[in-house]
Amino acid sequence: QVQLVESGGGLVEGGGSLRLSCAASGGIFSINGMGWYRQAPGKQRELVATITRDGSTNYANSVKGRFTISRDNAKNTVYLQMNSLKPEDTAVYYCNAYQVLNGIRVILQWGQGTQVTVSS
Repeated sequence: QVQLVESGGGLVEGGGSLRLSCAASGGIFSINGMGWYRQAPGKQRELVATITRDGSTNYANSVKGRFTISRDNAKNTVYLQMNSLKPEDTAVYYCNAYQVLNGIRVILQWGQGTQVTVSS
């Protein structure tokens, strides 16, 4: 079974940067891709960015040009580099791992979440 451990959240001033990490273990070979999502208070969880096993990436429009998702296959770790942070980026950030079965994305596991708070 896939296990995910996140780290790197915290408090930062607007315009600052943070890097989140998500380390995967167990069932690694079943993972086709990983992603970062976020959930602000009173809002639904939303996609931030995803990256496939071959390195293809996808971003929400709200973070394009500011956030970068990357992966280190040797460490089974995915990163989210967040630059030019805005107060509206404040949320709990979750990573997930997914598998694609018959063209359908199936979530294998979610991380525990890490709080990112951006002050104005």
